[in-house]
Amino acid sequence: MKQIKLFPTLYISILGLFLLSTIPSCKRGADSTQKTLAEYVDPFIGTDWVGNVYLGATVPFGMVQLSPDNGLPGWDRIAGYFYPDSTIAGFSHTHLSGTGAGDMYDISFLPVLLPALEGGTFPINEEGEQATLGKHARFRHSTEEAHAGYYAVTLEPYDIRVELTATPHMGIQQYTFQKASDSACVILDLHRAMNWDQTTGSDIEQMSEIFLQGYRKSTGWARDQEVYFSTHLSRQPDSIFIQRISEDQAGKSPKQTVIAYLYYKVKAGDKLVIETALSGTSVEGALANWSDETKEFDFGKYRERAEERWNERLGRITLPSDVADSLRTTFYTALYRAQVCPTLYSNTEGTYLGADRRVHLRKDGTSTYSTFSLWDTYRAAHPLYNLIATKENRDMVQSMIDFGEQNSGYLPVWNMYASETNMMIGYHSVPVIVDAVLKGVYRPKDPQALLDLFRFTSEGPLHKGLDDYSSLGYVPADRHDESVSKTLEYAYDDAAIAEYARWMGKTEEAEVYARRAKSYLNLWDAKTGFFRPKDSKGAWLPNFNPFAYTEHFTESNAYQYLFSVQHDLSGLVSLMGEENLSKRLDEFFASPTPQSVKLPIFSTGMIGQYAHGNEPAHHVIFLYNLAREPWKTADLTHQVLTTLYSHRPDGLCGNEDCGQMSAWYILASMGMYPVDPLTSRYELTTPLFREVTLHLESFKTFTISAPGLSETKRYIRSVRLNGEPLHRSYITYKEIMRGGTLEFELTDQRGVIWY
Repeated sequence: MKQIKLFPTLYISILGLFLLSTIPSCKRGADSTQKTLAEYVDPFIGTDWVGNVYLGATVPFGMVQLSPDNGLPGWDRIAGYFYPDSTIAGFSHTHLSGTGAGDMYDISFLPVLLPALEGGTFPINEEGEQATLGKHARFRHSTEEAHAGYYAVTLEPYDIRVELTATPHMGIQQYTFQKASDSACVILDLHRAMNWDQTTGSDIEQMSEIFLQGYRKSTGWARDQEVYFSTHLSRQPDSIFIQRISEDQAGKSPKQTVIAYLYYKVKAGDKLVIETALSGTSVEGALANWSDETKEFDFGKYRERAEERWNERLGRITLPSDVADSLRTTFYTALYRAQVCPTLYSNTEGTYLGADRRVHLRKDGTSTYSTFSLWDTYRAAHPLYNLIATKENRDMVQSMIDFGEQNSGYLPVWNMYASETNMMIGYHSVPVIVDAVLKGVYRPKDPQALLDLFRFTSEGPLHKGLDDYSSLGYVPADRHDESVSKTLEYAYDDAAIAEYARWMGKTEEAEVYARRAKSYLNLWDAKTGFFRPKDSKGAWLPNFNPFAYTEHFTESNAYQYLFSVQHDLSGLVSLMGEENLSKRLDEFFASPTPQSVKLPIFSTGMIGQYAHGNEPAHHVIFLYNLAREPWKTADLTHQVLTTLYSHRPDGLCGNEDCGQMSAWYILASMGMYPVDPLTSRYELTTPLFREVTLHLESFKTFTISAPGLSETKRYIRSVRLNGEPLHRSYITYKEIMRGGTLEFELTDQRGVIWY
């Protein structure tokens, strides 16, 4: 067992020190009333309506997401917490940020005064089941407080104040018992599960008077998930009871799970601090993580350090002082949400559980990450990381490659906790990796081995429809669901492989994949003007309705996939007719959904057929630049930024999807967006602020300035880069990273083309 250190390893990056010393709003002074950037973050945003985000404490890209769970299952509570609820069943250490599937909720604590509330029965939930809550507490929003790295609430009727904060591997809870009791109890529940999650086994071992360790194993969206923990208490319990539960399983040995009850006698004002470190490998790994990050039960220091981490991270993009507080809150909450995921998965010493279920060691000082929602995040989140989190994205790319090598040669699709969920379509780790390579963020150790990994992923039998896609040039609708979406998404990923092969100088391989990237042509129906499903004999499926949500499209319809050829926009324009691009875009944003078509749960934030609440069309607004009508991009980005995002709990119009919704906001509000990340181009539009500054890891700054911006004066007359006129609709990654100033001259006149 590793010797426990008395003092933690402290790490502040050189960039962090620079930012903390140069950005006034990043540091809370003793006499200052100015809010820090961490305090501008409002984690309540997105906890109501369809955002599906968790509320509690984490640090940037941290392993721990310590957050309250209402205790009821269902779509609205996929992240554990739903703003309209008034009950809390526990504070668990792992959560997903804005996904469409419910999992995690590992290592759950709840302080009560016995007898605990038993809850009884509740209304029918979304699955049509009668839900029961069990032991729980009540709460009111008026007692809640939350910002980046911190959450607090008062549990009723127990009158216990709960405060949460985190380090990269550890969750820290502080309970203040506000009234005396001989029957205070902390419940550590490793039995309870919600939504897709099922506990398959758990155990707790008492190692000393104040030290517990154990594990929770589960299956669900993440198959065969293992979470190990090391819990340390600032005060010895008067007694501990561990309840062991055995449940029969058909044809298998009984399932063994546990619940621990820690009993205390408390006086009014007594505090209890609980430190719980996690690991994906072992209890020894969890103990080592605790040892490396502990500060001897000083909750205030933990909270201060978590906020410092966030202030440094959020300070990488700064706004002028005259920005309204509500808008500043929306912006910095988006910047926060964009950096809570992917999540750290390796221990402090570099060990992690691989996709081959073996423990691996990273010896180069880099970190391993998990929880990659790649169908969503390849579009804007990873391109944003290449600007403000290059080190982390470099490690994320290496994590994807390692996962592929350990996963029988298949790069991840949607993976977490050493498990491939196979959720969504495509193999979008490929464009994320290639994008990082082309931008110089990541340098492959063995370029040929990486190309081989790309090829195996794109040609192997794991991805449904690839055999037909290779032989027919499309995925046939009579053999596979989501056939149109798969064809278009595979084509984009193949374009990424072609770009990588060109980067290597492999002309033959590049040509092979460039031809595959043209597969979208085989599903274009010139008669209807849409990509539409075709059977294996080459015949169009009958009764085509571009508004309908069918099994041929992924979470969308033919309209929402109409422009999903980001890698070959000139080819798409040729299909439509060059003079028709603007007309088709106008049609897309203006066509209402017929009353005969019922919108599914993921079609929210609708502008005509554009669904901002889901990802497939996130780039389409910026295609008006290609149509030489940039004022329409300006109008639409302004509409989305100001009406579909807000500082309220219902301020996200769709699932957050591990940072994609928020990354879109950050990039668009700065006046740029990567329509095709593989080109390293960011299309330009009018920013939301008069000035915004990126503080780059090279110590350079890149400032975007729009001094004349107003509600009416928001159309671009001209653009200057470092004083020189810019006669194109985009800026490149290299130009941004060199630092400098991008200045927009604005007008109130629509119809101006500056490029």
